[in-house]
Amino acid sequence: MGPIEERIVKKIEEAFAPERLSVINESHLHAGHAGGSPDGSGETHFRVRVVSPAFAGMSRIERHRALNGLLSAEIADGVHALALEPAAPGERVRW
Repeated sequence: MGPIEERIVKKIEEAFAPERLSVINESHLHAGHAGGSPDGSGETHFRVRVVSPAFAGMSRIERHRALNGLLSAEIADGVHALALEPAAPGERVRW
């Protein structure tokens, strides 16, 4: 786990106290693409899967805004893409 991924995990755990959290570095899938490194190394593309009671009653847009706001420093530091999959407990997820 790299330093950016560690920061993402720590911030989400502190802000949302998730029941389930998975932060997946997908940078290798974007080798040579815009925002990625030529060889796919690094920490530029992440998938964030999180189940938290904090998301209960929030719309999908509100959940995404909350996560994007929380991770704005990481985005400014070079994270090119975040695939966000937030859910409240009891909601059906595909993962």
